[in-house]
Amino acid sequence: MLFRLLALCTCLAAPTGLAASPYDNLARVELLPGWRVSEGEHMAGLRITLRDGWKTYWRAPGDAGIPPEFSFAGSDNVQAVKPQWPVPMVFSQGGYRSIGYRNSVVFPLRVTLADDGAPTRLSGQIEFGVCEEICLPVSLSFAANLPATGAREAAITAALIDRPLTGEEAAIGPVTCAIAPIPDGLQVTASFAENQPHPEEVIVIESGDDSVWVSQAAISREAGRVQAIVDMVHVTGGAFALDRSALRFTLLSPDRAVELRGCQADATP
Repeated sequence: MLFRLLALCTCLAAPTGLAASPYDNLARVELLPGWRVSEGEHMAGLRITLRDGWKTYWRAPGDAGIPPEFSFAGSDNVQAVKPQWPVPMVFSQGGYRSIGYRNSVVFPLRVTLADDGAPTRLSGQIEFGVCEEICLPVSLSFAANLPATGAREAAITAALIDRPLTGEEAAIGPVTCAIAPIPDGLQVTASFAENQPHPEEVIVIESGDDSVWVSQAAISREAGRVQAIVDMVHVTGGAFALDRSALRFTLLSPDRAVELRGCQADATP
């Protein structure tokens, strides 16, 4: 359930990539030009800076939150942009759990160029939620020219390093799933081996389809295995197909994060 949205603020881009607005004391966004990764690819970054004590959200924001939505309309010589997601924090407030970032975050942007030799300008808009005791939706614009070479930027590099471990790196998995119908959707029971559970661990399951709502996981542990059960419901309330390979399982705890992709059919009778 989302908190009531109280206001909407829209800001225009400044030439330097730093968006200025009457709400600068609440949220600001800056496009970091970055560097050329390889022929046809560029690494840039989008930095959000919030008023001290405020937070914003991850791609799966939890019970109460607004996930960031990126638009790169108006860019020149840009074929595609893939945002990367640094490891988030888990917050609890008023009986609700949310997942996101406090005070600031840098989202690395992997940019695929249409023509490696042509001038490139990245511009667009990000819509995201910011919260303290209340939550507000914010819309900020950004724009900057991307250099043909460019030096590595510490803020982008740090955000790239701050990623979840893979299942192989953490010695976890593979994941098996049992899928059963429920009156308004599907129930997914996921299971995997984890011999060293971490304290306060939260498991977030994503369907790979933005139109499918996923409940908070009910987690249990027994004999070195973890089980997580969620309900999945399409926003239309109708039937939908679930792609096992698109499922994403993220384990979050204060001392680590692990991301597992896809699940095998559970052969348990």
